[in-house]
Amino acid sequence: MRRDHLRTALATVCLSGTLEDKLVAASDAGFDGVEIFEPDLVAAPMRPGDVRVRCADLGLSVDLYQPFRDLDSNDPDRFAANLRRAERKFDVMAELGADTVLVCSSVSPDAVTDDDRLAEQLATLAERAGRRGMRIAYEALAWGAHVNTYEHSWDVVARADHPALGLCLDSFHILSRGSDPAPIAEIPGEKLFFLQLADAPHLSMDVLQWSRHHRLFPGQGAFDLPAFLRPVLAAGYAGPLSLEVFNDVFRQADPVPTAVDARRSLLALAEATALADAAPTGAADAAPTGAAGAGAALAGVAPTGAGLGAARRAVVVDPVAAPAPPLAGHAFVELTAEPTEADQLAEVLDSLGFVRTGRHRTKPVERWEQGRARVLINAGSRGGAAALGALAVESADPPAAARRAQRLLAPLLPRERGPAEADLAAVGAPDGTPLFFCRTGASGPGGWSSDFVPTGETAGDGFGITGIDHVGLSEPFDHFDEAALFYRSVLGLTPVSAGEFAAPFGLIRGRALTDDARTVRLALTVARLRRGDWAPAVADPQYVAFATDDVLATARAARAAGAPLLAIPDNYYDDLGSRLELPPDRLAAYRELGVLHTVDHPDGGVYLQVGTELLGGRLFLLLVQRVDGYDGYGWADAPVRMAAHRRNRLARATG
Repeated sequence: MRRDHLRTALATVCLSGTLEDKLVAASDAGFDGVEIFEPDLVAAPMRPGDVRVRCADLGLSVDLYQPFRDLDSNDPDRFAANLRRAERKFDVMAELGADTVLVCSSVSPDAVTDDDRLAEQLATLAERAGRRGMRIAYEALAWGAHVNTYEHSWDVVARADHPALGLCLDSFHILSRGSDPAPIAEIPGEKLFFLQLADAPHLSMDVLQWSRHHRLFPGQGAFDLPAFLRPVLAAGYAGPLSLEVFNDVFRQADPVPTAVDARRSLLALAEATALADAAPTGAADAAPTGAAGAGAALAGVAPTGAGLGAARRAVVVDPVAAPAPPLAGHAFVELTAEPTEADQLAEVLDSLGFVRTGRHRTKPVERWEQGRARVLINAGSRGGAAALGALAVESADPPAAARRAQRLLAPLLPRERGPAEADLAAVGAPDGTPLFFCRTGASGPGGWSSDFVPTGETAGDGFGITGIDHVGLSEPFDHFDEAALFYRSVLGLTPVSAGEFAAPFGLIRGRALTDDARTVRLALTVARLRRGDWAPAVADPQYVAFATDDVLATARAARAAGAPLLAIPDNYYDDLGSRLELPPDRLAAYRELGVLHTVDHPDGGVYLQVGTELLGGRLFLLLVQRVDGYDGYGWADAPVRMAAHRRNRLARATG
């Protein structure tokens, strides 16, 4: 039996597959209800009554039927025809067990432009719906012919003044126009019939195309959805938090993980909107109004008001309990390889100034250290190329962090553990990478250092590496936005950089996330498009970037120790010298050591990076130095590095 919790719903248009696929995925992800998108029903072999039974079997309510388009008309005959069409839809809704239909503002050339007449036509439809125990949720499309703002839609609904007519608020339609959501708090809660949520990146394009192709789940885009949700709750809205997301990728991807990601986005949004401070279940019989009620509006039992829909309730019993425990850096990264490649990785770390400080008690894993940078080399891989096998972060409370991650639907990964080994909880990232929560050097939960037998060697300053600056991950295209939301919500990271750059073999999208103190940084990238059989680019590259206070000194020492530093072409340095007034000796050192010098804008500091050659086909290491507060990731020079890796790979292949 499903537990009481934050009531959530999902529009079937969000997912790929047939209606049956979508319903199963929504149920498995823990949603309480669905919005049935009419084209999904039209294409389904199940009759509406069968869909109702199937939803009930899956523990899903049918919260909304949508959309009903272009109701109003200046042509009396066309309006009469639209009313007949609506009656047929009411028949379908009765079979589905849905009592609310979404009616969009008209985009038709003959849309009514007189607000009183429009209100009269909506009231006529609402009267017919009300006689059948149904409701009309009127929504202002951002591209509506006459009504295209929520303020206008509310004015029309208020004029109609019918108990079966209320509003559907859609965050995309409101925020894409730059409307201020704050006045929503003044709308009577009983007139807010439904809420649809969607995020999106900031794009300069036609709003209809923006809506149809680029919506995202909350937390994946650039909209301030907590600021949108607070006045909705303050008004007294007590229905489900529902997602309506049109996205080309989501509608082609596996619906099961997409649905999980969707529900995770709502849990994270609830946390960000301070719903975790809600009162206990049953604390209130009436939804509070005003700003002070924003957090409590989804707490306990909150009816939507008298009359139609009075039994609708929103309950918060088990939201995410608390923010992510503070982070204090990368505990370690684990590199996996088969034994021969593991030996090569060890040689590279040695040439970068790392020291082998420990061997695992029971597993073929070695610990290498320099400064605060810790790398584990796991030689237990069979047949796979060298890769980044796991991430570990320093957490103030590892058990609490792991429990919170599970509440955010992160899967707990099974681990083989010897009798004297640390009990470390690991959850799986969307691409399967294990994520550990640790406390280096501590005993008890989260402590991991005692699993390693000391070698007798002590990590010192080495060649000047001070720690792990960041980790770079290339995500599968279908899971890029999911991965960003995962790390943002599970680790409490904040997006700090996003953009696209033209690489030698296609457009690359990048997104970086970090904690407030900049102790944990992740840089996610994805190829925007992959077509054809010619694929010379490095497949799914990964890297670990090590911080140093003097990249020239560190790189020079590493070169002398035999580190396989990546050669950068002379043309890059000719161009760099023409753009920047660099001392000749510095430019010569850059050329000698393969240093890339990135200046994103005049006052943004400088990023210096030196890369290794590819280690096993997809993995490489970076030495990086941030100068004058640089906070980016050197993406402007990434295409130069990518071309150099391609050239180096070809040279090795041809002998």
